[in-house]
Amino acid sequence: MDLTLTDAPPSEAERDAVDRVLGPPASGWDGGARDSTVDSRIAHGGHHARGRRHELLPALWAVQERAGFISPGALGYICRRLTVPPAEAYGVATFYALLSCEPRPPRVVHVCEDLACRCAGSQDLIAQLEEQVGPEGTLTADGAATWFRSPCLGQCDRAPAAMLTVAGDPATEDVLAPTSAGAVLAVLRGGRAPAPPGVAIPQQGDPSLRLLRRVGIVDPASLDDYRAAGGYQALRNAVSLGPEGVVREVKDARLMGRGGAAFPTGVKWEAVARQSARPHYLICNADESEPGTFKDRAIIEGDPYALVEAMTIAGYATGSEHGFIYLRGEYPAAHHALHHAIAEARSRGLLGADVMGEGFAFDLEIRKGAGAYICGEETAIFNSIEGLRGEPRNKPPFPVTHGVFAKPTAINNVETLVNVLEILSRGGPGYAETGTEASTGTKLFCLSGHVERPGTYEVPFGATLRDLLDLAGGVAGGRPLQTILLGGAAGGFVRPDELDLPLTMEGARAANATLGSGVIMAFDDTVDLPRLLMRIAAFFRSESCGQCVPCRVGTVRQQEAVARLLSGRTRGGVDGELALIAELGQVMRDASICGLGQTASSAIESAITRLGVFSGGAR
Repeated sequence: MDLTLTDAPPSEAERDAVDRVLGPPASGWDGGARDSTVDSRIAHGGHHARGRRHELLPALWAVQERAGFISPGALGYICRRLTVPPAEAYGVATFYALLSCEPRPPRVVHVCEDLACRCAGSQDLIAQLEEQVGPEGTLTADGAATWFRSPCLGQCDRAPAAMLTVAGDPATEDVLAPTSAGAVLAVLRGGRAPAPPGVAIPQQGDPSLRLLRRVGIVDPASLDDYRAAGGYQALRNAVSLGPEGVVREVKDARLMGRGGAAFPTGVKWEAVARQSARPHYLICNADESEPGTFKDRAIIEGDPYALVEAMTIAGYATGSEHGFIYLRGEYPAAHHALHHAIAEARSRGLLGADVMGEGFAFDLEIRKGAGAYICGEETAIFNSIEGLRGEPRNKPPFPVTHGVFAKPTAINNVETLVNVLEILSRGGPGYAETGTEASTGTKLFCLSGHVERPGTYEVPFGATLRDLLDLAGGVAGGRPLQTILLGGAAGGFVRPDELDLPLTMEGARAANATLGSGVIMAFDDTVDLPRLLMRIAAFFRSESCGQCVPCRVGTVRQQEAVARLLSGRTRGGVDGELALIAELGQVMRDASICGLGQTASSAIESAITRLGVFSGGAR
C-alpha cells in the first residue's frame, strides 16, 4: 500500500503511548529506526499490518490520554504503524467528541447540559463558568485548562454532572456528580477532584430485587464476595446444560432484548450458534448514551462480575471464544471496575483458554468508546471496533451472519445479559412466571429529573408509571407534574393523566409510546418545554453521523423549525411549521439507515401531539 505520510515527527511521549498499545515497531517501515540492509527489502502493508486496523481507536485513545490531543506527528506515527492512510485515520479521530486533533491543554472539564442536568441547574452553572472563565474552549489564566459543554454524561441520578480529564502518565478521569460551579472552577484551577460517590440504589436491601440485589451490598472489587453471594453458580449450571440447553432455557424464558428493540435473545443466540463460519464473536453494548439512561452503569460499577459471568455464559452458548465490551468513554469508574473484574476472573481460571477446566475457551476485552451516541447502534459498534468511523451499516446482512470482522456476532446490552444469570438460576419457565406473557422478568428503569429519589429501580414488567413515580417519592418538592419523558430523547412524552400506563412492551405500543432504554424523566411545572424540545433537536443534529441524507438534513431542518417556533418568526405560521416537523419526521422514519434518524423526531412530535406544545393544547 502506498502511504503519503507527513514529515511531522511524534514527540517521545506520543511515540511511547502508541508503542505501549501496539508494541515496539518491527522495522523502519512501521516507525522504527531505518536499517538499509533490511528495510530496503520490506514495504508498507501486508496482511499482518492490515489485520491490526482494529487497534486504531485504542492507539488514538493512548495519545489523547497522554498528550491531551492528537497531533499531526502522533497521527502520522499511528498511520505508519498500522498502515492506515492519514485521511482515514483523521476521519476516525475527528468522528468522536472526546478525541481532539486540535491542541488542548492537559486539563479539560466536560460539563453536561442535557435534560436531567438542566433540571438540576446546569444552565446556571454554565453561565457562571462563562462569566468566570469565558466561553467554552477558553483557556484558564495559566493556560493549563479549559471547559466544554457536553451531552448527557450518564449521571442523571446525581445531576448536575461534569467530567474531568487530565492528560499525562498516568492520565486520570474523574466524574464530578453532583457538582457546582465552585467545584468545577476549583478543578479547572488545578484542584483535585472529590472522590466519586459510591454506587447506591434507592431500593437497596429490598428482597424482591434480582438484577440489583448485589449492588451496594457486595464489594464490587471482590471476586470472593461475589462467589459467596451466589456468583458463578449460573455458569456451572450452564456447563451442565450444554450450549444447546442454555439457548433452550433462554428461549423458554422469552427474554426480550432490553436495549429498546426487544428482539428475542434466545433466537439471536441460536442463530449465531448455528453458523458454520468461524470465529464467532460476542459483544456487550455498554455504550448507553441515551439522555436519561444510567442503569447499565449502576450494574457495571456495582456488580461487574455479574456481567463477566453472563458474557462467559453467552460466549459458551453461542460458540464465541472472544468477547468485546464496548464501554462508553464517559464512564471512568465503570471502566476501572470492569478492568479489575476481568483481570481477577482471568487469574482465577474463569476466563481464558480453559474456563473452569471445562474445556472451552472464552476471553474478554474492553473497547472504550470516545463520545458518539450513534455508537449505541449495533453495526456502528462493529465499525468502531474495526477501526472505522462509527457509522451504521445497511442491513441485511444481519449481525448473526456478518457482524464484527464480517463474522457471526451476538450483541446484547448489559441489562439483557445479566438477566441470563437469573434464567439459569430459576430455569426458563420459572423466570417467565414474573412479568406478563409478552414481557417476562423484571425491568430496570432510570428515574431522574424532578423526582425526590432519582436512581435505578427494578420492578416486574407490568408495573405502572404511577408505581415508579411513587417509588421515587413523587415529584420533588410536591410541585405539579407537567409531563414525563418515557424512553429518553428517542422516546416520547406522556401526560400526567397517563400515569396508569403499564410498563410492558405491549402496553407501551398500545399507548403509542416506547420503553426504549428505560428512561423515566419527570418534569414539574417550572420546566420550559419548548426550550427542552430545542435541546432535544440540537442533540440529534449534533449526534447524527451524517452518513444518510434523511437524517443528516432532516435533523438540521427539524432544529431550524423548532428554533423558528421558539422565536415566533415562523414561515407559514405555527401550523405550517408543525406540518413541516411532521413531514420531516415521516421522511426520517421511512428513509434513515438506522434508529437514530428513525426516532430523531419522536419526542418532539409527541410533545406537539400529546401535550400541545407550540399549539396551545393537546390534540
